[in-house]
Amino acid sequence: MQTPINLFKQALHQQRPQIGLWMGLGSTVTTDICAGAGFDWLVIDGEHGPNDLTTLLAQLQVVAAYPSTHAVVRVPHDNAALLKQVLDIGATTVLVPMVDTPEQAAAIVKACRYPQDDGQGGIRGMAGSRASRWGRYPNYAKQANAQVCVLVQVETREALKNLDAIAATEGVDGVFIGPADLSASLGHVGDVTHPEVQSAIADAIARIRQAGKAPGILMNDEARARHCLSLGAVFVAVGMDSMILAKQTSALAATYKEGLKNISASNGAY
Repeated sequence: MQTPINLFKQALHQQRPQIGLWMGLGSTVTTDICAGAGFDWLVIDGEHGPNDLTTLLAQLQVVAAYPSTHAVVRVPHDNAALLKQVLDIGATTVLVPMVDTPEQAAAIVKACRYPQDDGQGGIRGMAGSRASRWGRYPNYAKQANAQVCVLVQVETREALKNLDAIAATEGVDGVFIGPADLSASLGHVGDVTHPEVQSAIADAIARIRQAGKAPGILMNDEARARHCLSLGAVFVAVGMDSMILAKQTSALAATYKEGLKNISASNGAY
């Protein structure tokens, strides 16, 4: 069996826009529903979502049934042992939060790569795993480095200061701008619409593209998501499963509650 090509990574290298959705509920049912919706990629969130290796594995298996949708696993931190485990359960794209320096970015890349015959490569441990389909991809160990996609998040003042060097790090395929944490770091907690935050985002997108890498971001507001795409963002998440559920259920309940008030009024209820 041939080691599969990471088509999402390929799209990022070709600067082809990819529209995604954030999965933070830790539910295989929710993931199944969203995987069939037509998004290019889904983030299975292990940083803020209630996920562990077992629930991440289950959701990766669900998304695998939808070839046109790619699973991206966000890990909670840059620990090399955890990255190894996430890759071993079958993730081919990882998103690592709070990356502030090029040294940190380089260490993440190294953790995601196997050592190679020429002495180059990384420190990822060798093991028979789901990633190699239990050894049924005979050349996996030599081909995996080219297929694993490494995305790093910049979301602090320090990260913006080092952005050019982070983006230039060999093996980093894309740089994701974390708008919420960035707004907090810039002194505008919870206000991603603040002019300073928006200016920083626009500048970061331009610098990431200048480095030849794919910029990414999460924007729940349609107008702002489209604006980021127009600025050159390549992989853009446009919503979150939890927020969609909360917003739509609240709106539906409010619609009928208001309707009941009108009915009561017309019937003379008191």
